[in-house]
Amino acid sequence: MQSIMLKAKLHQARVTHSVLNYEGSCAIDGELLDMAGMREFEQIQIYNIDNGKRFTTYIIRAEDGSGMISVNGAAAHQADVGDRVIICTFGNFEQAELASFKPKMVYLNADNSVSHTSFDIPVQMA
Repeated sequence: MQSIMLKAKLHQARVTHSVLNYEGSCAIDGELLDMAGMREFEQIQIYNIDNGKRFTTYIIRAEDGSGMISVNGAAAHQADVGDRVIICTFGNFEQAELASFKPKMVYLNADNSVSHTSFDIPVQMA
């Protein structure tokens, strides 16, 4: 049996561009992609913290070091420039892989520079 697990996350990225008349996708700074282990053309889920919308698209690589997070095409209706988003990828894993599996999480500052990285999410306390 396989389980679908969080593979990587860019946490609280800021949308820098929202381009309706562009081929649909999400352009992400190439350095952020490399750090998170995300790949061009990989399916992503985007969760808009500011308006609650959730949507699916795919990655295209933006210029390394640009800090760009550009929501394009029809997805541009889901996020405005300045919105905070969480961008996630998921993968299918065999049960044997899960014992040692940890997702890669990249936490971002308001300018899309890296605050820190982690392989764990803290336990939520009551």
